[in-house]
Amino acid sequence: MSVELNHTIVHARDKRESATFLARVLGLEVGAEWGPFLPVVTANGVTLDFATADSASITAQHYAFLVSDEEFDAAFARITDAGITYYADPHLKQPGEINHHHGGRGLYFLDPAGHGMEILTRPYGNEPPRD
Repeated sequence: MSVELNHTIVHARDKRESATFLARVLGLEVGAEWGPFLPVVTANGVTLDFATADSASITAQHYAFLVSDEEFDAAFARITDAGITYYADPHLKQPGEINHHHGGRGLYFLDPAGHGMEILTRPYGNEPPRD
């Protein structure tokens, strides 16, 4: 068996708020609560298990989601319709812009717990050859 990421725990001030927020942006479903976790499963089978934690104990993390061009367009529409501030860069210095790195498109936004979320249409290092 090859090594695959199966799941990770995402600490949140309110697991339902954060799970619902991300699922709405990405067009995914929030799964059934399991113990202290509220899961959101991605297309490649990785589960983000949201868990409520004390705000003082939450360390902001970065989560990047590779999406198709069509999924990017749909997520971008949901982000702008919801009035979510987005950025072209992970340092949040270019608000209201998307980037075109690696021959695709990408943007960053914060979830309710302050985690940095990224959607991108091309993986890093996937720059097409230039003529």
